[in-house]
Amino acid sequence: MNKNEKRYFKVTTSFSEDADDKKVLLLFDEINKQDDFDEDKILKKNPSLKVSQLSNLKAYLQDRILQSLRQFHLPKIMDIQIREQIDYAQLLFERRLYDQGKACLKKAKKMAKLYNNLELQLEIIKLEKGVLTQTTEDGLSRVDDIITEVRNINSQINNLNEFSNLFIKLNSFYTRIGYIRDEADYIKAKDFFYSSLPDFEEEKLSLIEKIYLYRLYVGYYFFVQDFENGYQYSKKLEALFETSASLIETNTEDYIKALNNLLISQYKLFRYYEFEETNVKLQNVSSLEYLQMNESMRIRLLKYYYTNKINHYFMTGDFDKGIEFIMHNKGEEINQLMSKLDRHSSMVVNYKVACLYFGAGNFNQSIRWLNKIINAPSIDFREDLHCFARILNLVCHYELGNFDVIKYYIISTYRFLWKKDDLHFFQKYILGFLKTLNTNLNTKDLIDRFQKLKTQLVPLVNSAFEKRAFIYFDIISWLESKIEKRSVQEIIQDKFREKIK
Repeated sequence: MNKNEKRYFKVTTSFSEDADDKKVLLLFDEINKQDDFDEDKILKKNPSLKVSQLSNLKAYLQDRILQSLRQFHLPKIMDIQIREQIDYAQLLFERRLYDQGKACLKKAKKMAKLYNNLELQLEIIKLEKGVLTQTTEDGLSRVDDIITEVRNINSQINNLNEFSNLFIKLNSFYTRIGYIRDEADYIKAKDFFYSSLPDFEEEKLSLIEKIYLYRLYVGYYFFVQDFENGYQYSKKLEALFETSASLIETNTEDYIKALNNLLISQYKLFRYYEFEETNVKLQNVSSLEYLQMNESMRIRLLKYYYTNKINHYFMTGDFDKGIEFIMHNKGEEINQLMSKLDRHSSMVVNYKVACLYFGAGNFNQSIRWLNKIINAPSIDFREDLHCFARILNLVCHYELGNFDVIKYYIISTYRFLWKKDDLHFFQKYILGFLKTLNTNLNTKDLIDRFQKLKTQLVPLVNSAFEKRAFIYFDIISWLESKIEKRSVQEIIQDKFREKIK
């Protein structure tokens, strides 16, 4: 609970004359003073609280806190407001006050339609049906209208369920393996996707159905590395939201995700100026006066702020500035963010920061961040990041001259990639290259080997499936830096200036 929520709870509870409420308030104050919950200290300090009562008091405290939070956030959460009107209608109908109850339902339905809450619309219609059996003034026409409404809403709900079920299934594939690895993955994903899509006519879909559909297509195209089509659907999704401020207001979290997906596609396709414009738009979301921001949205915006800021530095090659940004923000805000991120997001941030340090030439720090991934307890999650973290870790050890550990890491990396069925040409070429390196090579031989590896890898950049490797690590720029005896940062900055001409 934040300070305002705690204050509201204490004020509303302190008015009660109930003895249990007074004990609950005492328990709340004692728990609030503790960093870690300690029952014994509370009982010792407050003899009026008995051991036999504590279990029930904690349960009652939880109920009272939830009731307080519900009331505190009532003006901000539309679903609660709609349900409140439905509850009022039910109470009025039980007293046979049908006109007053129908007025509450009318208000609830208006809000439910505005916020595209189809499930609550069905709940409202269920109550309307019950009223129709008790009154006669509405007539047959209203019965026909209700039947038509139910059919339309059920059709929309079915589509939304089909779209969202397919979306979360694809997302589960992605969070396990990352981007597709080979042709077999692509055929499997494509067949599953198109065989699972329901029949629909896009022009007849409602706005909320289109949001779900476009989001689904974006997820699919990203998964199969078709970023051009992913970009097109991201643009369609953004345009759909921006047809109306009320759509953004009622689906704020989906709008935030849509802007971030557009940023991902613009980053992958190096649409730099568009990326910068969209990034500003995303950062301005929190300042939109008509939006009610909750904790989930704030954390999501903060996560997207950091990841897209890092992507900006990847595009420009300003790795030193990127490190300054991370160091400057490594205080309370970023620590708070990392503690609230899910495993997937945390792993992505760790890898991106590792790559920032690598680009800046700080290989020890890069290894430290890579180890957060390599040493994670579960490796059956974003297997691609586990694989490429190990590859980048090897390159870091090469840069540090740790040839004694490279041979060991090569064997363990081979083993890991083989187990995960991710030993493709990119990985084989790099591991083979690192395996033959030693401190006895003269400069000419070393540069010749770097050039040979570059010659092997360049054709893979445009390979349908091998190209995914370059999403994770710009090894071509690293090889060019070794061949030209310049920093990776300088190489990428030159490429950036050339690309934006």
